[in-house]
Amino acid sequence: MQIAVASGKGGTGKTTVSTSLALSCDTAVQYLDCDVEEPNGHIFLNPKFDHSEVITAIIPELDEEKCTACGKCRDICNYNAIAQFGENVMIFPEMCHSCLGCFRVCEDDALISATRELGVLESGMAGDIEFVHGTVRIGEAMGVPLLKAVKKKADPEKITIIDAPPGTSCSFVESINGADYVILVTEPTPFGLHDLKLAVEVLQNFNIPGGIIINRSDLGDDKVQAFCKEQNLPVLMEIPFQRKIAEGYARGVNLIDTVPELRKDFNDVLSRLIAERV
Repeated sequence: MQIAVASGKGGTGKTTVSTSLALSCDTAVQYLDCDVEEPNGHIFLNPKFDHSEVITAIIPELDEEKCTACGKCRDICNYNAIAQFGENVMIFPEMCHSCLGCFRVCEDDALISATRELGVLESGMAGDIEFVHGTVRIGEAMGVPLLKAVKKKADPEKITIIDAPPGTSCSFVESINGADYVILVTEPTPFGLHDLKLAVEVLQNFNIPGGIIINRSDLGDDKVQAFCKEQNLPVLMEIPFQRKIAEGYARGVNLIDTVPELRKDFNDVLSRLIAERV
């Protein structure tokens, strides 16, 4: 079963929840940190990495001697990675999405297959938890291909916890795509409610079941609870504000070690989701 943990905005406690779920699982579990632009699950799970690989994307390079400037590669590129000025064809590799359409339409074999480094994928074990994350190369604009590489490591024989990137952009959509259930972490504030509504709308469009965990639940107001009731969204758990939780987070200590009694609550959430799927 794949359970994605997401949020409409950053700072709600998404990584706190996802790492706590992984630590509370009493069956074989896997943790995929898909926030490739700023992965931080490793801070709280302390994995020992035993595998590392560079992830690349295929991009075209121009063989000027063979190119007839027919314009077909330019016309098929929806991302404007290929431009043409008269007889001169220019390729912008940073804008290429590796759809490979340009290779298919070039009848003169004027495009050479090259690669661009996207980032690094690392995997290992954090105790009994299989851990995988990706770190995008500095300056790389597209994190989704690296995110896909992380998701390919998902083990269908394990409970897979996916730590999704914040927001509701393409990377969020890709991280929840194919998930059996999505847990949205929010906070009872106007900003939290606003961005929760955006995330819920995405789930509804994809027809993915989801539930809510409210972090710092005793702060703010009750409008998040009212919204969940209105949308028939189950509130799976509420985590009250405690200073020691914030202090532990600042030191890189996971929530389960800071508040051990919460382990049962997170385990109950997992048991409920597994039972509902069955």
